[in-house]
Amino acid sequence: MKRSSERRHWDRFWATSPGLEDTYANDGRLVAYLVSQLDVRGRRVLEVGAGTGRDSLDLASRGAEVWTVDYSDESLELTRAAAGDRLRIVCGDALALPFANESFDIVFHQGLLEHFRQPLDLLAENHRVLRTGGCLLVDVPQRYHYYTAMKHALMAADRWFAGWETEFSAGELRGLMERAGFTVEGFYGENLFPPVWYRGVRRTLLKVGVRLPMYPLSSPAMARARASLRGAVPQGVRLATSMVIGCLGRKA
Repeated sequence: MKRSSERRHWDRFWATSPGLEDTYANDGRLVAYLVSQLDVRGRRVLEVGAGTGRDSLDLASRGAEVWTVDYSDESLELTRAAAGDRLRIVCGDALALPFANESFDIVFHQGLLEHFRQPLDLLAENHRVLRTGGCLLVDVPQRYHYYTAMKHALMAADRWFAGWETEFSAGELRGLMERAGFTVEGFYGENLFPPVWYRGVRRTLLKVGVRLPMYPLSSPAMARARASLRGAVPQGVRLATSMVIGCLGRKA
């Protein structure tokens, strides 16, 4: 059976998720990288497959004009509840975005590309709605990580929350971006804290009323130590061992 990731998977995921206070965000990695590379003030920004829209809210607080698109009704309700009028929230299909050509300065997505069996179709649509000189930031699971083995085992057992997903090496992601018409300008690689196995255990226990701390053994000093260790690892090694990688491309 050829599995796929469908709207029903995401409606179920968001409908059964704990409140936002118990749902992990992206550790700020995507926004931190984006604002280190680009000035977002006054820019028209689109997040595709926005989920709860927390990255978009962060960018809006930094002066960007932000639109979010998702096709899950449950996701849209969560975003509206959290954002109020700070975001322009749209129900739409990532492969047929309801925007004119060259509408945005920046497009980004996290945890989206890996759910498409034809990822170039998504990147082509991102390219269409970007202005010439605009940038796309894509954040995806990295191939060579234990997360890959774990999720494929769950998919084989029909237990994966999203139905189906794949993963990419840095080289594969670069190739896709270039084939879609982007000039690659940078990469990052990150591991999640706490790790994905802890997040899964915590979510399972929440369902039976047991609440583990979201960030065990965490402190500012430990966060600085983790950042220092990451900074000491050569980028090539980081990109080949991280759980997630991000790629920034520019539309020529």
